[in-house]
Amino acid sequence: MRDLTMYDLFIRNARIYPDRTALVQNDLRLSHKDVLARVDGLASGLAGAGIQKGDRIAVLAYNDRRFLELFGAASAIGAILVPINWRLSTEEIRHILLDCSPKALCVDKALADTAAELHASCNIPLLYGFHADAPAPLDGLIRAGAAPKTQDVRSDDPFCIIYTAAVEGKARGAVLSHGNLVAANMQTIATMLLSPADSYLNMLPIFHITGLNLALSVLHAGGKNVILERFDARKTLELIDAESISIIGSFPPILSNLLSEMDGAVFRLTSLRHVLGLDNPETIARFEAQTAALFWTLYGQTETTGLVTFSPAREKPGSAGRQGMLVRMQLVDERELPVAVGEPGEIVVQGPLVFQGFWNQQEANRFTFRNGWHHTGDMGKLDADGYLWFAGRKPEKELIKPGGENVYPAEVEAVVLEHPDIEAVSVIGVPDPKFGEGIKAVCVLKSGSSLSAEALIDFVAGKIARYKKPRYVQFVDALPRTASGAIDRKLVKERYGA
Repeated sequence: MRDLTMYDLFIRNARIYPDRTALVQNDLRLSHKDVLARVDGLASGLAGAGIQKGDRIAVLAYNDRRFLELFGAASAIGAILVPINWRLSTEEIRHILLDCSPKALCVDKALADTAAELHASCNIPLLYGFHADAPAPLDGLIRAGAAPKTQDVRSDDPFCIIYTAAVEGKARGAVLSHGNLVAANMQTIATMLLSPADSYLNMLPIFHITGLNLALSVLHAGGKNVILERFDARKTLELIDAESISIIGSFPPILSNLLSEMDGAVFRLTSLRHVLGLDNPETIARFEAQTAALFWTLYGQTETTGLVTFSPAREKPGSAGRQGMLVRMQLVDERELPVAVGEPGEIVVQGPLVFQGFWNQQEANRFTFRNGWHHTGDMGKLDADGYLWFAGRKPEKELIKPGGENVYPAEVEAVVLEHPDIEAVSVIGVPDPKFGEGIKAVCVLKSGSSLSAEALIDFVAGKIARYKKPRYVQFVDALPRTASGAIDRKLVKERYGA
C-alpha cells in the first residue's frame, strides 16, 4: 500500500501524458503510451521465458531505447537489471557475469561476438539481441497487448546492480533499489526544476550512474529521452537543436570537444538549460558564455545513487556544490567525530539515496556501513556557506577519475606487475589537460631492462579496459617506502604527481 516502484512511473506517464513523446532514437519516436505498451509486452515475454522476481538480466550494449524499455519491464516483474560497462575487457566483463549469475544477457550487434563467447563460458541460460537479425531478438519477446502478471515488488527490492571500480582488483556490484532511484529522481527534479517540457540527450553511457540518473529523472518528470548511441560532438550539437534538448551530462573532455565543434559553426542551442557533471572552471565559463546553459557541478557515487552535492558551478567555482535535498551528510575524522568547518574529513552519508550494499560482499558492507553511515572513502572540506570542496581519497580507497570513470590504482598496479621487466610500481592520479585527471605509473625496472614507456602502456591496454591504462609512465631507481617496507604512496604523489 505504501510502495512505489519504477514501473509505476511508466504507468503514470502513460495515463497523464499518453501522447507526449517519451523516446526518440534515430527516426523512431515513441509516446509514453507506446512505451508502456512495449514495456508491458516485454515484461510478459520475459516472464514467459522463465525470468522471475530477483533474477538478474545483464545488458552489454551501447545506448539504446531498449535500455529504458528493459528498465520498465524488469521493474514490472521484479527482475534486477545489470548494465555493464562495454569499455571493460572481456575478462573484466566475465568476472561481473560470474559474480551476478544473470538469467539472461541482452546485447547489441556491435558487441554480439563478445557476448556470444561470454554467454557460453559463463553458463548464462538466455541470450537476446537488440538487433533484428539476432538469433533471438529481444523485440521478439514482446507480447502485443499483454499485461504483466502482478508481482509483489516493493520499493526496497533491488532494481539494478551497477559494478563500480575494483578496490582490490575485482569490480564490486552496488545494489540500488526502486526506492533509491525514485528518491534520486525526485531530488534531481526538485533541484533542477525539471518538467514534462524537458528533454534529455542520452550521450553519457546509460550504464553510468550519472547517465542513468538523468535519464530516469527526465522520464519520471514526464519528459523526453533522446538516445545517442555514443558521444559524437557534431551529432550532439545537431540533436540539441533538432530535438530542443534542455539537459545534458558532461565529463572531460566532452565540453572541450563541443566548444571546438562550435567554433565557426552555427548552432542555436537556445533550448539547452542545464549541463550536469564535472569540468574545470575555465572550460565551464567558456561554455556558459556561448550558450544559455547553466552548468551544475557535483559530488556523488554509484553507491549514493548519484548526487550527494550539486549546485550551479558559478556559485562557488571549483567546489562540488551543496548538500542535496534528500541527503544527510557529515565529514568525520578517524574517530568518526564530525570535523570543524574548513577541516578535512571523510564524507559519510545517510538517507534514502544510500545503496543497499555490494552484491555478495558482506564483509565489505560491514566496513562501508560502520557506525550507521555509508563511508564514501572520499575526503572533503565544508566551507562556511555549506559548499563541499573535494580533498582527495583515503589511502584504502585511492581513486583516479579519468574522464568521469573510476579507476583504482591497485587494479592497474596488479597488471603492471605482470610485466616481467617490472620490479615495483606505484600508480597515482595526476592533473591531465584533456581528461581532468590522468593515470601515471611510477615504475622500477628490473636490472638490465630496456622497457619503454610506450611498450608498457600497450601491455597494460591489452589486459584491462583501455581507459585504465597509464597515460604517463616514469621510471625511477627506487620507490619511497614506509618503515614497514610498504610503498609510501603519499611520498610518491608528492615527488612524482605534479
